[in-house]
Amino acid sequence: MYWINGQQHDALAPSDRGLQFGDGCFTTARIVEGKIDLLPWHIERMQQAAQRLLMPAADWLALEREMVHAAESITLGVVKAILTRGSGGRGYSPHGCEHPTRIISRSTYPQHYLQWREQGIRLAVSPVALARNPLLAGLKHLNRLEQVLIRAHLDQTNAEEALVLDTSGMLVECCAANLFWRKGKAVFTPNLDQAGVAGLMRRRVIELLAGSEYQLHSVSEPLATLADADEVLVSNALMPLLPVNEAHSWRYHSRQMYDFLRPHC
Repeated sequence: MYWINGQQHDALAPSDRGLQFGDGCFTTARIVEGKIDLLPWHIERMQQAAQRLLMPAADWLALEREMVHAAESITLGVVKAILTRGSGGRGYSPHGCEHPTRIISRSTYPQHYLQWREQGIRLAVSPVALARNPLLAGLKHLNRLEQVLIRAHLDQTNAEEALVLDTSGMLVECCAANLFWRKGKAVFTPNLDQAGVAGLMRRRVIELLAGSEYQLHSVSEPLATLADADEVLVSNALMPLLPVNEAHSWRYHSRQMYDFLRPHC
């Protein structure tokens, strides 16, 4: 089900810059018992992305109201909110774009996440490297062709997710999730100042670890750093947290940190 600028609709103007150039941002949220998990963070993420993309002011109260409406009476589901620059401008120029387009969609919850939480998952190494671009790093913008290619390659494997490196050979994230690994009491997550998406569940995990016995480090490390990890986890706002059984050729048996985090995610 789709809503565009508050009206139930499934047709976008061909002139919309989200379609023309991927000019916009989005967020994907989990519905639990009619409520949107981490809703204030989702709105904040969209506001920060719009600001960095130099987009005109959006009606944030309307966006939040529309997301809340989409979640009503849904026990478990997904709401996706997209904000484009709207229509206007000539060529790449955003001049004249004054009214951003709000797009809300609702879908069923991916039931396989429930199974993966119990069974754990495998990570393949993607042959697709993310370009390093500090201007857009961290943002969940609409230019997601790298992820489309990563997913296309992942579909040819028997893994559930993919380890993704940047063009300098450093770990960044997974296709649709952030990455954590543990060595003893030290926990590591890739630094996202050059590439990747700063996920909201990543933010939540970082917050939880700050008040724990674990010491978190944001790092730039190659794939080989996972060889001697005790535990690997991936996260996103929908999963929200999954244990990893196997990554590349390495296997992991501990769920110590996963068991600590899971009740709070």
